[in-house]
Amino acid sequence: MTTAITQSRITVSTPERMRELGRVLATLVRAGDLVLLTGELGAGKTTLTRGLGEGLGVRGAVTSPTFVIARVHPSRSGGPPLVHVDAYRLGGGLEEMEDLDLDVTLPESVVVVEWGEGKVEELTEDRLHVVIERRLGAGPDAEEQAAAGEDDERVVTVTGVGPRWTDVDLSTLG
Repeated sequence: MTTAITQSRITVSTPERMRELGRVLATLVRAGDLVLLTGELGAGKTTLTRGLGEGLGVRGAVTSPTFVIARVHPSRSGGPPLVHVDAYRLGGGLEEMEDLDLDVTLPESVVVVEWGEGKVEELTEDRLHVVIERRLGAGPDAEEQAAAGEDDERVVTVTGVGPRWTDVDLSTLG
């Protein structure tokens, strides 16, 4: 069986735009969705998740769960809770994640896993994979961009994997 894949690429020039992307993404996700975030340290994974939480109307400040591994943010409006996981410190695959009970919370939550690639895909055949690439000092105008504070551009590639995402128009994210 071939896995359905849809994709969109978005250029993001500021942290506020990254949050806005998260807010728009919130209009596409629903309970049961798994979102994997991939990108180097400081790429904007937590900023995107903060915007997603704002769009979902969840309670509590969305901050990096690096040391607690996972945080649950209940909805203020009856929508799905946001489960925000940081798998950076977890070396293993799904076995090491089992203590988080993601398989139990996934059906009623939107689960976002930073650094989850290669660790949680087995939870569901349907997932949204978001890859954030930084473009620091790229191109002939790098020095001028840095001086103007414009050297923090990111390219965000959003890929929907599985039947859940087949009919979702990811181009609305751009």
